[in-house]
Amino acid sequence: MDDMQDIAAKIKLVIFDIDGVMTDGSLFYDNKGQEYKAFNAKDGHGMRMLKDAGIEIAFITGRTSELVLHRAEDLGISPALIYQGYRDKRPALQALLKKTQLRPENIAYVGDDVIDLPIMVKVGLAIAVRDAHYFVRNHAHWITRNKGGQGAVREVCEHLLDSQGKLDEILESYLK
Repeated sequence: MDDMQDIAAKIKLVIFDIDGVMTDGSLFYDNKGQEYKAFNAKDGHGMRMLKDAGIEIAFITGRTSELVLHRAEDLGISPALIYQGYRDKRPALQALLKKTQLRPENIAYVGDDVIDLPIMVKVGLAIAVRDAHYFVRNHAHWITRNKGGQGAVREVCEHLLDSQGKLDEILESYLK
């Protein structure tokens, strides 16, 4: 087993940034200022598989949007694990550590921009999406093959499940 797989096998919580990770980073507004985001359904199913396998999910985002709460509810993610409006994301990480009683080495963070680096350098597994800022990619343990909003989240979920020996059983369950 390689080092990356050993690290991934210890993950109990995955924190996802939203814009640029769960979306392609585009922000859409109508004439009245209503915001719209496009989320990938396959990414969402990957997060459901993570949760079903006992791996918790949290969101930390610099922006604030009702859409994030709706997406979290749709995926069965506890509102207590959603942190919005954190331009400095470190306090949100500290709150999550306290709330979950997890150690940093049991946490993965998926980001795409420099605002994510203060958390990425503190967790056990720092993941950058393929189209992340070059400086973020340079400080990541692992870089996805897929871009943000285009399957990167699903890729992360399946990689973690595979590293923990759970993916094959989950996929096989769909054949029954």
